[in-house]
This record gives sequence, structure tokens and C-alpha cells, in this order.
Amino acid sequence: MSTEILKESNINVAGKATTKEEAIREAGQILVDKGYVEEVYIEKMLEREQLTSTFMGNMLAIPHGTEDAKENVKSSGISVTLYPQAINWDGNDVRLVIGIAGKGNEHLEILSKIAIACSEEENVRTLLNASSAQEVLAFFSEVNS
Repeated sequence: MSTEILKESNINVAGKATTKEEAIREAGQILVDKGYVEEVYIEKMLEREQLTSTFMGNMLAIPHGTEDAKENVKSSGISVTLYPQAINWDGNDVRLVIGIAGKGNEHLEILSKIAIACSEEENVRTLLNASSAQEVLAFFSEVNS
């Protein structure tokens, strides 16, 4: 991938959201603030969630934009937010929200690497105990390679 998709500044270990919509907005705002996407991408993330839930299991949700949101992506990137309390995500508990913006089809590669890293509940629990962005970055070091 042409740029580093996960940087320390894209990680929030103390998310404030208490609802699914707030969590999606929080994940999307990081992508906007760091220059990966245009502001409208957040609305496209919410639209995607209406079409199909982005809950992945193991307390993980991966919100991302709709197919037509690709035009709002400037470069591929991800945001990671950890929550101290579970958020109700369509009846499931979520404490890890990873926002994704993929240029072209790069998001498929990003999703694959995240899915592998988070496929074991034990790995997710380890990640949720991280107290710093550096710890999260170390966990996801594979996503950047």
C-alpha cells in the first residue's frame, strides 16, 4: 500500500461513544481529521450500516462506507477506537471499532488482515487491555506490512 494506513494518531484507546451511531461517527471523524476521506464519508458509513451490520463477532465492528463512497476516499486508512464499556451493536456487545477507508479495492486487503488479527477472542481481549496507542499499533503491525 502506498501510505501507512494505521498510525498512532489514528488510534483512540478511550472512546466516548455510547451508541452505535456515535461510534461510527467517532471512527469516521478520525478518518476525516487525518485526511483519508472527505467529511461526507461518515454519512456513507452510516448508510452502509443501514444496509448490513458491520458487527464481525468478538466484540468487533468494522464500519466502512458504501460502494459509491469510494469517490470520497483520498487514501486508504483505518481508525481504531477502544471502548471501556460495551456498545449495543444490533444486540451484540462491541468494544473495538475499526473504521476503514479503502482506495480502489485496497480495503479488501485491509479487512482481511484485520479479520485474521481479530479472529481469536483472546487476541481481541489482549487488544482491549491496551492502555496506549503504541500498544495498539504494535498489535496491528501486520496491517501495515
